[in-house]
Amino acid sequence: MSMAGAQHAEVEPAFIAGDWGSSHLRLHLCSAGGLVLDSAEGPGAVEASGRHAAILQSLTARWLSGHAALPAVLCGMVGSNIGWAAAAYLPCPVKPEQIANACVTLNAGLVRIVPGLSCRNRYGAPDFMRGEETQILGSLILQPALAQGRHLLCLPGTHTKWALVEDGAVREFLTAPVGETFAVLADHSVLVRDGPPEKWVAGGPWFESGLQAFARLPEVPLLHRLFECRSRRLSGEFTTQQSAAYLSGLLIASDVRGALAAYPIPMVGATVHLIGAPQLTAMYASALAAQGRTASAQDGTAASVAGLAAVHRLLTQRRPRHDQP
Repeated sequence: MSMAGAQHAEVEPAFIAGDWGSSHLRLHLCSAGGLVLDSAEGPGAVEASGRHAAILQSLTARWLSGHAALPAVLCGMVGSNIGWAAAAYLPCPVKPEQIANACVTLNAGLVRIVPGLSCRNRYGAPDFMRGEETQILGSLILQPALAQGRHLLCLPGTHTKWALVEDGAVREFLTAPVGETFAVLADHSVLVRDGPPEKWVAGGPWFESGLQAFARLPEVPLLHRLFECRSRRLSGEFTTQQSAAYLSGLLIASDVRGALAAYPIPMVGATVHLIGAPQLTAMYASALAAQGRTASAQDGTAASVAGLAAVHRLLTQRRPRHDQP
């Protein structure tokens, strides 16, 4: 192929990448190499109940103008029992090729849904992820060094995932419901506020105060620190916003301490590889630094698109299998 032809192929639409979570849908029109040409957003998998095909068609209609068809690769809760079609969890350890091979195929091969992963975690309990596996796969593409050796990856969010990756395979992971715990305590308890919900501002000096308070007495159980979010408001030391930031600092510091104990330096090295929204990865990087660890950060959306592009490439290398109509 000539240089001009290669450049044209890089901007020619080849497939649609979609991260379809419980509450939000993000679609991207991509070239074969994973370059994002356009984006669209829509309702989450829960709200879309029974209308997934129609929603996908509506949001992508303008992209399909002039194209006979474009395949779509979707990850997230769209593959759960509340989504479009159930894509079973693959037991760890799992390599990228296995993820692609286990995709559920819909619409005569035009839609593929990425499966989730399962494992027995560090503490012997069943654990699951759906959507994060695609971000991990994308990070292996964007940071090739992660495909060799053993590494600890952290994907912060509503349910933060700590994943052990070894020679390009996800071997195990551990889930901490940090974001969900914050939301419940901040919006549905008196620890942070007494009135209607407010818009919380993450990070900042009071978040750092929470990290520092935890670091001063790391042996104290988290439950014995949480009431400070209310008592320091009652004493006049905190405003409601400051109390929320302090709470997030305590929760993230506790999560980081527990994960580092489960995955010590001799096992995974000194650097933790963060994947997620920039604001969240910055908060986790601060928490890791407070506990003596370094961090690298990868944007979660970029990782997701790269992972979906990798699945698309792997799928086009084999004959499609039409599992469902």
